[in-house]
Formats: sequence, structure tokens, C-alpha cells
Amino acid sequence: MTKKQKKMLYRILISFALFVCALLLPVEGFLRLPFFLVPYAIVGWDVIWKAVRNIANGQVFDENFLMAVATLGAFGCGEYPEGVAVLLFYQVGELFQSVAVSRSRQSIADLMDIRPDYANVERDGQLVQVDPEEIAVGDTIVVKAGERVPLDGVVSQGSSALDTAALTGESLPRDVAQGDQVISGCVNLSGLLHVQVTKPFGESTVARILDLVENSSEKKAQAEHFITKFARYYTPIVVFAALALAVFPSLLTGGQWGVWVPRALNFLVVSCPCALVISIPLSFFGGIGGASKQGILVKGSNYLEALAQAGIVVFDKTGTLTQGKFTVTRTEGDVLEWAALAEQFSTHPISRSILTAWGGQPAPERVRDVEEIAGHGVRAVVDDRLVLAGSRKLMARENISMPAIQEQAGTTVYVAVDGQYQGCLVISDRPKASSAQALRELKACGVRQTVMLTGDAQGAAQHVAQELGLDQFHAQLLPADKVERVEELLRTKQPKEQLVFVGDGINDAPVLSRADIGVAMGALGSDAAIEAADIVLMDDDLAKLPAAVRIAKKTLAIVKQNIVFAIGVKVLVLALSAAGRASMWAAVFADVGVSVLAILNASRMLRAK
Repeated sequence: MTKKQKKMLYRILISFALFVCALLLPVEGFLRLPFFLVPYAIVGWDVIWKAVRNIANGQVFDENFLMAVATLGAFGCGEYPEGVAVLLFYQVGELFQSVAVSRSRQSIADLMDIRPDYANVERDGQLVQVDPEEIAVGDTIVVKAGERVPLDGVVSQGSSALDTAALTGESLPRDVAQGDQVISGCVNLSGLLHVQVTKPFGESTVARILDLVENSSEKKAQAEHFITKFARYYTPIVVFAALALAVFPSLLTGGQWGVWVPRALNFLVVSCPCALVISIPLSFFGGIGGASKQGILVKGSNYLEALAQAGIVVFDKTGTLTQGKFTVTRTEGDVLEWAALAEQFSTHPISRSILTAWGGQPAPERVRDVEEIAGHGVRAVVDDRLVLAGSRKLMARENISMPAIQEQAGTTVYVAVDGQYQGCLVISDRPKASSAQALRELKACGVRQTVMLTGDAQGAAQHVAQELGLDQFHAQLLPADKVERVEELLRTKQPKEQLVFVGDGINDAPVLSRADIGVAMGALGSDAAIEAADIVLMDDDLAKLPAAVRIAKKTLAIVKQNIVFAIGVKVLVLALSAAGRASMWAAVFADVGVSVLAILNASRMLRAK
């Protein structure tokens, strides 16, 4: 408990003890008032003060106002024990609510306790601890065993195992050695690492994750907006309804104020919308926290709500459905060296595989005027000769004559030198082990259609689509073509259905933004894709996507349960109160009980899987 929560607990306990003493005192009538006023003041002074302050600021109709009117009214009617009990149990409910929220927040805070306190740098032969924000790109930092990696970079010296659980939800450590990339937020488990920094702290993985989590509450779901609007109109309605219940029947029956005023006060106690106001945001907050524990970052509750209604899921191929680990399986002509030299500056997995297959050392001095053409390939001057390496579209664009070539089960890279076709390479990529199972689970979660969009050749795309059991696929697409296909699919949606796009590359950023929900594969994905996405799978495991859908559906189910339960009980007890069938004690227990049960139900989301 926080210090504030402990103080409230002490106030409740002291007030309850004095309340029991007042009940046992052999005093009757008006003389009982001072003995009940003391516990009332101890437990409820802040409620009364908030009500007065809000009224002064023009914010009249809130739960503090309801509690103040109901309890002071009870004292005015001589129902002193009831007046104290209302505030006593109300504060118990508020304390319980506060503890539940704190635990939810703490759960996420613990999970996201990845902000580095310092970075080690060598200065004058000594290791010095400095603020990570002071480290510049290109600097070398030292990460000892047991320390958290403070910034993104490349291992320049040493080897170790990294604990990535806080980022990916995975318990197995990841081995790294010289040349491997490391991301901030991981814990160095064993060896000493020298890391050359590649990003400033503000753009590092840990900074982006913290920003996503901290700002997720700003993007509210429709259900949250509904509750906000509901409370705004509901509270004044019930206040005026209670006033009417107190006045009109008494006037019509000739002054039975002693009957109708207590009923109106009961009505006010029951009407407090606390259960709805807190449990709905807590449900979404718990859902986001539960997803974070599994390495799924959701940027707002609105995206979690939308994901629960996913009907069409569209995938990029390379690095999303497939491993993104390419191998050259066939070469035609003497083209490997030309392609490797032209592609050496590209970070695309296909380019890396060509360079690996060649086996030679990068030779930047032999290459100039490199142009990477999105969706087509690379154009470069190698040894003063113009080299084109890329798709059939690139050859057609540059008016390169080619012989008829049968499509292969892989990606074909065509090579031309000085305007003459020289040959081709065939590069194969295998589906991820989790892809087929993930697609089956998505179907089980209610996804109606699965689609693959890729810039790869028809043959390679068809092979992957058939192996994974996709509903449809579209190949040889440029980034703009992917957007057009998504636009077409958006027009085919059923009512309330949402379209999800899953991608990882920089060319996926436009389509991630256009989809109803954009999902980026995080660990190997580009910064642009992660920024454009609404949900990030931190460890590139596609199995996390159906898990995210299940969490979203469970969150929405709990939200609906709380809304129906809270409103249903409220309406029932309100009717009983108006009819004189529910005492103020029943009203108190109904209000607090509903709140506690709704909060407990919402808290289940923190354990969602």
C-alpha cells in the first residue's frame, strides 16, 4: 500500500471503532448525534470537502455530491447510523479501488522497469557512469554482467547471453557476439560487452517502449467514451429523479415526508456510478498490461477494442510469415559478384543473402551512385559499369530484353550490366515455424479471411500461400499497390469488422497506417514500421498475434459483463429503493458490492493469456 492508502485504512478502522461504540451507547434521539458525527467526520471529511469544492468550480454532479447529499440527508432524517455507514462503506470501496488500480499500474511499471539509470564509458582509462542521454551515436559503451543495456548498438567486442524477457516476454536468453545488434532494455547475463551506439537515447528501443506504454491511456476505447458520457448525463438525471421522489409523492399524499425522503436518499446512494466509472478503464488497462507481459505492446485501449473485432488479417510475407533468412539456391550466368557488389549497401534480407553467398569482402570503393528503388531492386555503378539487380519489373522499366524464364519457388533476382541481361539468382525463404499454427488460431478466434501481400514473384508467393493455407494472396506489389489492395479489402468488410495489417519493413509503413489496426513485428522490424503501427509484437513471433486477439476479446467480454452487471443491479435496487423495499443499508451494500465485484472482474485481465 502507498502512504496515502495506509492513512485511509487507518481512518476507516478508527471511524469503524467509534461507529461501533456509538451504536452501543445507551443514548436515544437527538443526543446520539454528536457520537455519530465524530466517526462521520473522520471517515468522510474529504468527500464533503471535494463536493463543496467541485460545486464552487461548477462541477456539481459527481459521486462526492451524491454521497454528501445522501449522508447529510440521512442525518437530517435522524438516521445517524445509516449516514455514517454510507460514507464508511463508500470509503472502503474507494480504498479497494485505489489498491486495485495501484497494483495494475505497478504490474506494468515492474514489467517496464527497463529505463537504464546509467551507461558505462571509458574516459582516461577508467570506466565512468554517465547519463545515457549524454551518449552520442558512435560512442562505445561497456555493459558488465548483470547490467541493463542502456542504448541500442552493435557489439564491437565480447560475447554474452542477454535476458530479453522484459521486452519480448520470452524466458530463453539470446546469445550475442561481435557484430551482433543489441537493443536497450535487455539484461547482460554473463560476459563483458563493448557496444558501439547506433541510436541516441531518445530514439532507442527502451525509450520508444516507455513512450508507448505511458501514452497508451490517452487513446480511449468507445466503451470508455460511452461510460464518460453515461456518467455525465446519468448523475444529474438520478439527482433530479431523487428530488422528485422526495417531493412529489409527499405533496400528493399530504405530507408523508418521513417515508419518501429516506427512499430518495436510498435512491441517491444506489445511483453512484463508481463501479462503471472505474471498472471499465481498469479492464482495458489490465488488458494492455496483460498483453505487455507477453511482449505485445498496445498503443491504446481503442486498438485493443478494435482488435477484438478483427475479421480480415492481411500479412506482408518476408520477415512476417517467413523467416527473412534467405539463401541463394540457384545462379544463372556469372552474376553473383555483380549483384553482391550492387546490393552491398542495402539492408534488405535478400541483399544480405546475396552478399553472404558471394563470400567476398564488401568493396565500397568499387561502387558509386547507388539507388535503391522500392519494390524493384538496386541500380548502381560497379567498376564504372551500370549494374541493375532486381525484379522483372526493374528489367522492364529499364527496357532490358530478357529470355523466357520459368518462375521458380523462390525470389528471382535478375541482373543486367550496361543494358544487357546477364542472368539471374534464385533465393529461397522458408515460412516461420509458428506461421501455420498462428493462422489456424486466428481462424479459431473468428478471423474470416487471411490475405498475403508481397512484392515477391508470383511463384514464390503462391508456394508460401499454399503451404500456410492462406485464403488469398497478391504478388509483385509495390508499396503503393499494397495500399490499393488494402483499400479494396476495406470495402469488403462486414459491419463492425476490422481489418488488421501485419508487417515489418519500412515499405510497410504506409499500409500499416491505412489499415484499421497496424501490427508491426518489433524486434527485427524497422523503426518506421513500429512508429506507424498500433500494436507491436516485440519478439517477431507471429503466435503472439492470436494471443493478442484472445486478450482483446477477453477484455471486451469483461467490459460488457461489468456494464451489464453494474447497470442491471443499479436499476433493480433503484426500483426497490423507490418502492420502499430497500433500506439504506441495502443500498450501501449494493453500491459497494457492485463496485468491488466489477473491479475484481476487471483485475482478471492482468492474468490474461
